[in-house]
Amino acid sequence: METKINYEAPEYYENRELSWLKFDSRVLSEAKDKSIPLLERLKFISITSSNLDEFFMVRVASLKDMVHANYKKRDIAGMTASEQLAAVNQATRGLVEAQYNTYMRSLIPLLKKEGICILDAHEDLTEEQAQFADRYFMESVYPVLTPMAVDASRPFPLIRNKTLNIAALLANKKSKNKETVFATVQVPSVLSRLVRIPSNKGNITFILLEQIIERNIEHLFSNYKVLCAYPYRIMRNADLTIDEDETPDLLKEIQNKLKMRQWGEVIRLEVEEKMDKKLLRFLRTELKVAEEDIFHIAGPIDLTFLMKMYGIDGCDELRNTPYTPKAVPEIGQGENIFEAIRKGDIFLHHPYETFDPVVDFIRQASVDPDVLAIKQTLYRVSGNSPIISSLAQAAENGKQVTVLVELKARFDEEHNIVWAKKLEQAGCHVIYGLVGLKTHSKIALVVRREEEGIRRYVHLGTGNYNDSTAKLYTDCGIFTCKEAIGEDATAVFNMLSGYSEPRSWNELVLAPYWLRDKFLGLIRREMRYAKEGKEAHIIAKMNSLCDREIIAALYEASANGVKIDLIVRGICCLKVGIPKVSENITVRSIVGNFLEHSRIFYFTNGGDPEIYMGSADWMPRNLDRRVEIIFPLLDETLKEKALHILETELADNVKARILGADGNYEKIDKRGKTLVNSQELFCREAEEALPKPSGISRERCFIPEEQHGK
Repeated sequence: METKINYEAPEYYENRELSWLKFDSRVLSEAKDKSIPLLERLKFISITSSNLDEFFMVRVASLKDMVHANYKKRDIAGMTASEQLAAVNQATRGLVEAQYNTYMRSLIPLLKKEGICILDAHEDLTEEQAQFADRYFMESVYPVLTPMAVDASRPFPLIRNKTLNIAALLANKKSKNKETVFATVQVPSVLSRLVRIPSNKGNITFILLEQIIERNIEHLFSNYKVLCAYPYRIMRNADLTIDEDETPDLLKEIQNKLKMRQWGEVIRLEVEEKMDKKLLRFLRTELKVAEEDIFHIAGPIDLTFLMKMYGIDGCDELRNTPYTPKAVPEIGQGENIFEAIRKGDIFLHHPYETFDPVVDFIRQASVDPDVLAIKQTLYRVSGNSPIISSLAQAAENGKQVTVLVELKARFDEEHNIVWAKKLEQAGCHVIYGLVGLKTHSKIALVVRREEEGIRRYVHLGTGNYNDSTAKLYTDCGIFTCKEAIGEDATAVFNMLSGYSEPRSWNELVLAPYWLRDKFLGLIRREMRYAKEGKEAHIIAKMNSLCDREIIAALYEASANGVKIDLIVRGICCLKVGIPKVSENITVRSIVGNFLEHSRIFYFTNGGDPEIYMGSADWMPRNLDRRVEIIFPLLDETLKEKALHILETELADNVKARILGADGNYEKIDKRGKTLVNSQELFCREAEEALPKPSGISRERCFIPEEQHGK
């Protein structure tokens, strides 16, 4: 009798946090890639650092909270919170070491070859450069600094999250005893950390601001002798916990919680590798940091400053040629967007195609006398958002404007509070979503009065209404005026603004109430077809995959003959190559010039393919704790375009990395193969307006057998 497989067994799953660290390693590997222009490689080093910061402030902080609360429940990989922390700590140290090795041993020498120098220390300054640095300190830096000593009358100050600081040990020049005093000064974030200094003709030389301060630190403590001074930085717990059931005013509660972020527990202390031991002991005691949470850095602390180097003048040959998003073929320049949508559903593929039609959709609606109402969800928007301005203009023009602003969008809370207030002042009806749920869906509805009667125009997307990130993130969307979707869109906003829950939906599928069952049903349907000997294939593209029930369903489908190709940019808790479990599953991650962000789900459906797109990843938070929308592509032309995206990414052998049975991601052996860089190909197609494939070919959906299960 055959033993029944337990598809939820912990050994079949990768820990979420360790999987994320593997993703950040893939980002770092772009910085190691010699085929990429030098300043682009610096950019990836910076992204690795900013990613790691957020990971600590949220994920590591959450694990520490679990340990403090004596939370013993194991994760899907069978690990306790304390076991996860230990494993994360070890993996992070390896990642940081690799990051600084890449920066110090590879990129810094390459920069010098190009005539770009970042000085290691202020001792390396020439006499002319030293005079410039000292003058810059006295004129521009000194007036901004606030030195803080710690003694009996002055307690240890608040060290703010993520700020770079300099710690110093001082000795009183007039005192005969050898007692030392601790002092600290924050490196001002209002000044550029990269300071360009005089250099030989044709060269570019920088020194870091903290080195200029270290060089002149005695000016801050004139009565003391500075024994030593070293930079340091802390990371605090920034995970907000809000009990919405007990909160009468969500806006005020989030404002209060944001202030508390600066007082969160210190979860990471970064210090310069050679920091004085006495100074380090003092910092560790005052900040209440465990030894395992101290990172000794062999180079400049916080490499996010490298993003500022990316745009330095006169170095175009060290960067990729900037890409300008191209026009959407179905929308003519200056065309009335509502007329264009009435001709047929329109597919949008950003950033290859411009985000302008989405901005124009709201802008034209705001001034169109026939538009009666605009309703939209906003999760993250840009700093000077044209969409916000158009919504405010629409309200001032007398239209009914309803905007759901998600105040709980992590690290955008303060930003979104400002927008919410601005919209309210303009006369918009602003709502904050359902209690206990983040509204992560991307939907905009315009209600228009026309000769035939009321018509509803809808935009649905996989990404945020952010015109800035739309140039960097790959996302998809559609415009439609199909009646069935318009009815569903109205129902969505009625549900968000009141207590109206529709008895049924026409086309849209929403989390947290219906989406999990929908995806499980689609996966199991493919399994039934496979058992019947019919073609069964799933292609799913997303940011993250870590939901146990979904993964277990994929395992069972694979075991029953369904071919499953997953394109997962970041976290993937599924393991490939497990005998009789995941031998029919491939997983690839694409890390390139643009951030892969779109979610597309393809199901063969016995020869009548169904394709869905939307805002949700296969994660518990998306399926159970957020308002998400998945929508079907009903038009055959749109299906072709979405399938073309999936097939092209499955064929990518330049930027794709394949997950192996050992849990590692490896680049594809390209010898003898035509190179396919999916992002570059999409750029060319948008630029040349190449014809898209006609007809959905079953054969083109499959990738070579030898790649399955590797």
